[in-house]
Amino acid sequence: MAPCASRRLVLIAFPVAVATALTDLPANAQPCCGPITPNGERLLARLDMSGVDHLWLPHVHVDWETGEPDNTQHGRPASTHCSAFVAAFAKQLGIYILRPPAHSPVLLASAQMRWLTVDGAAAGWRRLPGMAAAQRSANEGNLVVAVWENPDRHRPGHIAFVRPGTPDAERLAVDGPDVTQAGARNSLLMPLRLAFRHHPGAWPDQIGFFAHAIG
Repeated sequence: MAPCASRRLVLIAFPVAVATALTDLPANAQPCCGPITPNGERLLARLDMSGVDHLWLPHVHVDWETGEPDNTQHGRPASTHCSAFVAAFAKQLGIYILRPPAHSPVLLASAQMRWLTVDGAAAGWRRLPGMAAAQRSANEGNLVVAVWENPDRHRPGHIAFVRPGTPDAERLAVDGPDVTQAGARNSLLMPLRLAFRHHPGAWPDQIGFFAHAIG
């Protein structure tokens, strides 16, 4: 065979080989939960502009709705403001989740879990079966919360927003989806496992996931 013909065969075969290799990747290396839709991209932008990285800071009295320090309040400041941030951000989107004045900001996350379980469906929330469903719903542009009720009624639970993303199945199983949260450390992007690390017993099986369509 002439040298130039041999080179042509190699060039033709190479893209086929690459395509075959990509389709032969292990299933757990593929994105687990579908692509991020345009609505999901818009939700990401809203989360990234939420200001939670510098508002709703722990150990500071804040206005629950703005996250700004509120020096007019008296008494011991709440340790963290995860539930106030969730309530305020949802309100900005026109979505109701249990919030002041219907419930005090104190121990609100656990109360939000109870409310979502009992009354959430009537307000447009639906419970999701697990992390993959939560990631898929967020990718579609729905507002998705990950929430845990502390079995000790005198200690706080936790709540955070699931971010649209494309983790593979292995990464999802190890760390969960990425979330945006106020908490012991406020973060625009943090793996779910780390976000709930200060709440023993929550990760991985006791966290509930709920979604609400964004109008």
